[in-house]
Amino acid sequence: MLSNKIILITDATHFVGTPGSRVLMREHAILYAQDASFVDATARKAFEALIPGVKALAEQEPEDVVAAVIQAEGRLDALINNDAYPAIKATIDDADIDDFRRTLDALLVRGFAYAKYASKVMKAAGKGKIVFVSSAVPKHGLPNYSMYTAARGGANSLAVSLAKELGKFGIQVNALAPNFVESPTYFPEELLSNPETLMKITKPIPIGRLGKPEEAGEYLAFLVSDKSDFITGQILYFAGGWA
Repeated sequence: MLSNKIILITDATHFVGTPGSRVLMREHAILYAQDASFVDATARKAFEALIPGVKALAEQEPEDVVAAVIQAEGRLDALINNDAYPAIKATIDDADIDDFRRTLDALLVRGFAYAKYASKVMKAAGKGKIVFVSSAVPKHGLPNYSMYTAARGGANSLAVSLAKELGKFGIQVNALAPNFVESPTYFPEELLSNPETLMKITKPIPIGRLGKPEEAGEYLAFLVSDKSDFITGQILYFAGGWA
């Protein structure tokens, strides 16, 4: 499904990065991965050993990361902004404004920067796909998590707006908006291993369980494939019926 597609995924060791990368490689993508830990050569080698065939990049700034892919391959077919950052719990009275700025930078500004540099290359090619992995939480809101919710809502809106801007260049932009997906980024093992806590977490989910990271990976693979060519400007919820 993804044979010879040049794909870049960010924050590869977080959120749905690792399971998503496995699915993309299974579908024969040519996959480049960015992660903050990849400044260390050992971390890059470990990730490449974990997911054979993936190419882990040392570069960190969005412009440099995209440039590294272009230098190696000459094009970029798809960008997956798998942005991850802790959901900081705080009332508006107790919230630290610097925490809010850091949250916005990690979950919104950085993804915008990646889209800026990737879309420039895609415009020249006359095609491309950009996926923001965001969250379903903004649909309903979440008390005491307003900083996280606002940043994810911004990413969802960004995907819709960029889709309208970039469609004439043959570029599709969508947001995959998960919630209640098994991931140590947002659901640490100590929570999931407690039956009472797990029951409380899954109670609002109509399907009655957490989503599997691999299921999110399958959705990503579809969104960056040719099968999604007529889908753009969509916030595609992946939340077991909660959203």
